[in-house]
Amino acid sequence: MPLQRWKKLTEKTLHKNSWWTYKVDSFEIGNEHRGEYHYVHTLGASLVIPVLPDGRIVLVRQYRYLCDRESLEFPCGGVKEGSSYEQTAREELAEEAGLDAQIMDQVGEFNPYNGVTNEICKIFIARQLRNVESSPDRTEEFEQTPLTADDLQRRVDSGEVWDGMTLAAWSLAQKKIR
Repeated sequence: MPLQRWKKLTEKTLHKNSWWTYKVDSFEIGNEHRGEYHYVHTLGASLVIPVLPDGRIVLVRQYRYLCDRESLEFPCGGVKEGSSYEQTAREELAEEAGLDAQIMDQVGEFNPYNGVTNEICKIFIARQLRNVESSPDRTEEFEQTPLTADDLQRRVDSGEVWDGMTLAAWSLAQKKIR
């Protein structure tokens, strides 16, 4: 038997900024229950797994304010109004890793936190890379870190790679890279 679907009655924006919109919906389940659901709406995100000609995979190290520590992760960023997933992937690859790709293949997608956001993150594998000028935002600083697939897996297993988007993307894409 299929699970009961919720019926959206209203949708209200509580706050909006450059990255996301905080919303609240009123809903009804059957005719028995009504409630509110608070969530973060985005236009999606693009994550890029850059693969060098020698097979090494490029990650970037950056500081993450909310956890007050450095994080080793794949280039990733939110889709902005008027942009596409692939365009966002190319922009994030250039901004965070200083790279451009001749080949950009979408290999999967996931929702990073489906009880809190409707965001869909699409995963791209980038190949035939060339260096380009990187121009990160004022609040961002990146250190390019190329790793073999085995070294990346060791860092995942040891907990050094702890970013959820990177962990999800690696689990979905690693067989397509190895």
